[in-house]
Amino acid sequence: MRLTPLMLALAVLPALAAGSVSANPASANPKPEITRAAIKPQAVGAAHTLRTIPEACARIEGLFTGDAKQPYKFAVVRTSANCQPRARFVDAAKAQPSEKAGWKFNDLIRVPNASCGTQLAVVKVWRKPANVAPPKLDDQGKSRIYLEEQRKNAEANKLAAVPMFAAQTSVEGMPCK
Repeated sequence: MRLTPLMLALAVLPALAAGSVSANPASANPKPEITRAAIKPQAVGAAHTLRTIPEACARIEGLFTGDAKQPYKFAVVRTSANCQPRARFVDAAKAQPSEKAGWKFNDLIRVPNASCGTQLAVVKVWRKPANVAPPKLDDQGKSRIYLEEQRKNAEANKLAAVPMFAAQTSVEGMPCK
């Protein structure tokens, strides 16, 4: 049997449509920059470190509460009072991180509940890169930042962008009793 162009188009069209449909969910769930397995199950009431972000001088800590209304909570904690951050950690609810807004899906952390195998805390870490470069060298070959110049830039709202991080948390699975 000889295939006509119409028969060929009818055979290929459903395959093309199926390919375009399967491409959409991938964009809805982007692949994180860091790939890791779920961490070991954590007990209720035991605080645990999820991730340390040295450039923001921050550590993300999580805790299963045992409360049905809020089964998992997390906090961003400063790592050291002497640490000088080169990035900011911002509230994800205000920043609304998405790839369309220039954010990168950086890390996906899955934390099972040790006392409830059907419950899993999921933390998504987003990163917004900035083109950070050291100051230009002056006539003496030194990289300097002048206070008065930085004050004027701050007043004019012309400060250089800094990288930002944001984290979102959710609980998946069946609630525990």
